[in-house]
Amino acid sequence: MVKTKKFILAKHFVDEPKESDLQLVEDDLPALKDREILCEAVWLSVDPYMRPYSNRFPTGVTMIGTQVAKVVESRHPDYEVGIHVVGHFGWQTKTVVNADNPGTWLWLKKPYIIPDFSGLSLSLALGVLGMPGNTAYFGFLEICDPKPGEVVVVSGAAGAVGSHVGQIARIKGCKVIGFTGSDEKVKWLLNELKFDAAFNYKAIDIVKAIQQAAPDGVDCYFDNVGGALSSAVISQMKNRGRISVCGSISAYNADINKLPSAPTVLPLLLRKELKMEGFMVSRWHNRWDEGVEQNLQWIKEGKLVHRETVTEGFENTAKAFIGMLRGENVGKAVVKV
Repeated sequence: MVKTKKFILAKHFVDEPKESDLQLVEDDLPALKDREILCEAVWLSVDPYMRPYSNRFPTGVTMIGTQVAKVVESRHPDYEVGIHVVGHFGWQTKTVVNADNPGTWLWLKKPYIIPDFSGLSLSLALGVLGMPGNTAYFGFLEICDPKPGEVVVVSGAAGAVGSHVGQIARIKGCKVIGFTGSDEKVKWLLNELKFDAAFNYKAIDIVKAIQQAAPDGVDCYFDNVGGALSSAVISQMKNRGRISVCGSISAYNADINKLPSAPTVLPLLLRKELKMEGFMVSRWHNRWDEGVEQNLQWIKEGKLVHRETVTEGFENTAKAFIGMLRGENVGKAVVKV
C-alpha cells in the first residue's frame, strides 16, 4: 500500500491564513487502474490565487495547488515512468490520477509533460516556464498590446508575474516603472531587471512618483495588487490607456461574504476612455507551449532574468504560503519537497 502525506483545508481562511487552518495528515492511495499514473512530488508551488480560490472548496479537501512530480508508476501509454509532469495535484507528496480525466483543473486539463529545459531547474515549470510565465506573457501582451516607447507600470513588480511582465515590457521597447514593497526589492528591479524606475510604495507618494518618472502619463498598467495603489496609478494614465487586471492581492483577506463596491476609479475609466480587462490564464491553455517556448528562448538569449525563493521541506509548505502572501518572497515562491 502506497502512502501519501497531504495538507487538508481544516478551516476556511479568515483574514490572513494561519498554519492551524491546514492539517497535515497521512493517507493510503489505491492501486493503479488503466490510464492512471502514480506521481511523486518534487516541487510544490505556492501562489497568491490559492488564498481566494480555496474558499470555493469544502473543508476537508486536499489544499489546492500545482506541483512538479515524477511519474513513478504508470498504466498510461503517454506517461512513461521517470518523466516529470506538472499537475493540479494539490499539497500532497504522492498522487494517483487518471491522466485523461484528472478532475478539477485550473489551467491544465491534464498533467503536462515538462519539455526539455536545456539544463534549467524543473522548478521553473512552476514559475517563469509555467503558469506565472504564461500569465505574464499572455496577460500582458494580449490585453495591454504594448508599443515601443510606451510607459508601462507594474504593481507587485518583484513577484513571479510582475517581475516577468516588466522584463517583457523592456524587451518590447517600453519604459517600465515598478512598484514593490521594500527597498531591497527596488534595488533588484533597478540593478538586475533593469527597470527604468522602481519605488517602494510604502515609503513614497505614488502619484508624485509616477509624475516624476513619467510626466506625460502611463499607457499600460499591469495590476497584481488592486486597492489604493492601483487607484493612484489609474489616475495618472493617458487617454485610452490599457489596464490588465491579473490579481488584487490587497483584497484577498477581505470578507468574501460582502459584495465588493464599485471603485471610485470608474469616473477615470469613463473620462479617459480606459480599457480595463481581467483575465484567467486558462484562456490560453491551447497555446500553452507557445508561451513556454518563447520564455525559454528569452532566457537563453539573456533577456529574461528569473529568481526563486525556495523553502525546503514539504512540512513547511504552509509557512511558505503565508510568507508569500506577506510579500517575503522575491520572484517565484516554491517548496522543495
